[in-house]
Amino acid sequence: MAYPVSPYIEERDGGLYLAGARVSLDSVVISFQEGDSPEQIVESFSTLKLSQVYGAIAYYLENEKMVNEYIAEGERELQRTIPPLSQQAPELYARLMAAREEIRSKRA
Repeated sequence: MAYPVSPYIEERDGGLYLAGARVSLDSVVISFQEGDSPEQIVESFSTLKLSQVYGAIAYYLENEKMVNEYIAEGERELQRTIPPLSQQAPELYARLMAAREEIRSKRA
């Protein structure tokens, strides 16, 4: 699939990444969809600049349908190839989910 050109996004190895970074577009978009602000996303991905995050969000908003399809396909591929952590290591999964909720409650 041909993806729209952007100074903020680059295609590498079949995936979409923030230009000049090892952070995937879907990581930023999913955080944004979950309600994280651009500033919170920068806190989560300390190698990113705020301008890169805003550029990624702008790219997503301009190409929302395509990016959502890209993310959904990645999730389907993951489902086909890797059993979820909740099945592989249920105790670890429960601890990780509890830690995630604790972090989110501190942000609010």
